[in-house]
Amino acid sequence: MQRRTVLKGFGLTATAAIVTTPAFAQGAGGAATAPPSSSPWPSPQPATGSQLGHCRIGNGPAVCVVLHEWLGDHVNWEPVLPYLDPARYTFVFMDLRGYGWSRAMGGSYTLDEAVSDVLHTVDQLAITRFHLVGHSMSGLVAQKIALEAGSRLQSVTLFSPVPPSGFRADEAAMKALNAVIDEDEAAGRAITARTSSRYGAGWLRRKLAIAREASTVEAKRGYLTMFTSSVISGETHALAAPMHVVTGALDIPFYRGEPLRNSFALAYPGVTFEIIDDAGHYSMLETPVRVASIIEKRLAGAG
Repeated sequence: MQRRTVLKGFGLTATAAIVTTPAFAQGAGGAATAPPSSSPWPSPQPATGSQLGHCRIGNGPAVCVVLHEWLGDHVNWEPVLPYLDPARYTFVFMDLRGYGWSRAMGGSYTLDEAVSDVLHTVDQLAITRFHLVGHSMSGLVAQKIALEAGSRLQSVTLFSPVPPSGFRADEAAMKALNAVIDEDEAAGRAITARTSSRYGAGWLRRKLAIAREASTVEAKRGYLTMFTSSVISGETHALAAPMHVVTGALDIPFYRGEPLRNSFALAYPGVTFEIIDDAGHYSMLETPVRVASIIEKRLAGAG
């Protein structure tokens, strides 16, 4: 019973509602996902050497680095782009190793490597000070970057993040999470649970396509190990940059419940919280106008 409760809390049980959807080949587009006629990303830069693939949006004086989740790359953020202010801000969307514009970049997929990659790319782009946005898995990465970047970091905004205490998964949960990588039905259950089963087949087809096309299988497995075995420790109370955690009311309990809030409040006494009532785990896809507004409000407030 306890094992089933853990799986249910992570949205991984077989009883989670799921709508029927066609299968997607891992890492392949297929006829079900025709490419868009034009890309919303101007001049994306693929990974080179130890520099992550990335794309700049805007030419404003304030710079914001944006990271992605486990089941998605930069594409998750596309619905947000029309609502950002390119005159006031420069947004640098980065893909971690094995994902999106960094797909050809292999590695060990550890927390330290991800942090080093982001900071190295920031240096290569001659960014002196910056704001940081993380989502889910990269919320853990963003927390460690925040502690290492020091005064360079101006603010941290985290959407549905893994808390500093980590994502502790037992053997059964790890088996279920690995199934998400290999099986569309398992991935569909996880995605559906994280949005309270409120959307239809079109939504699930789109999100599954993003998940399957986002990265290599090796990267997914590597980062799964990372976020289920890593915690944030050390001088977390010394974080000077303001941190804001945004959760979706329709997400699974792990990403919105009291334990998450307590974990953040204990590690970062100055953290603030916000709930999006009409979103689950994928708020940038579900409520893009609200997400853009939250990000820019945090940037403006932090200076």
